Amino acid sequence: MDHNFQNPPDIKVIIPAFNEAESIQEVIKEIPEIVSEVIVVNNNSSDKTEANAKAAGATVLSEKRKGYGYACLKGMDYVASQSKTPDIIVFLDGDYSDYPEELTKLVEPILLQNLDFVIGARVKRLREEGSMTPQQIFGNWLATFLMKLLFGATFTDLGPFRAITYPKLLSLNMEDKTYGWTVEMQLKALKKKLAYTEVPVRYKKRIGVSKVSGTVKGSIFAGIKILGWIFKYSIK
Repeated sequence: MDHNFQNPPDIKVIIPAFNEAESIQEVIKEIPEIVSEVIVVNNNSSDKTEANAKAAGATVLSEKRKGYGYACLKGMDYVASQSKTPDIIVFLDGDYSDYPEELTKLVEPILLQNLDFVIGARVKRLREEGSMTPQQIFGNWLATFLMKLLFGATFTDLGPFRAITYPKLLSLNMEDKTYGWTVEMQLKALKKKLAYTEVPVRYKKRIGVSKVSGTVKGSIFAGIKILGWIFKYSIK
């Protein structure tokens, strides 16, 4: 199936952000100019995330219910309410651990190879020492290993930096409100037989404390959520 993209393609970025005042402007500043709109979803921050994101030129939405998925869904609702439909949605974290300029690498397989979905894989050789916690590395390994085992997937990472064509994103009917968002998208992409690939991306230590991997509770909840999605899909 050929993607009938507008020329140039309309690419929007959704950034869920909770207390990322120190990093959000850096992230927005380094997003390539090919992007038509940067949407920051302020997820109940108690700092200047909102003001700083606005000052950097982003569209800022507010989602009071805390949760990564809640924030992403809010961004998607906003996009759906616009009169013009975008071609590609890129999800990116607001903590400056990814390199936003690599967005061009992420959308390239969609534009040139007609793929539907691309994950930025935080490969070891491109990862700054200490940028991922041991529990994150293990969790990623376990989740991708199970996806390979159960569904024949070739994913190696649940990287948050990802690009997907807008119609395919809608077809996934995303619903996870918290930590399971990334794995849900990957499982549903497998189920719907989307054409996907991974692109190796660089990864550095984030600015501020991670909401998930920075706490034991966060790590455990994320792990339970991720495994829950995998097992739910393995018995369907």
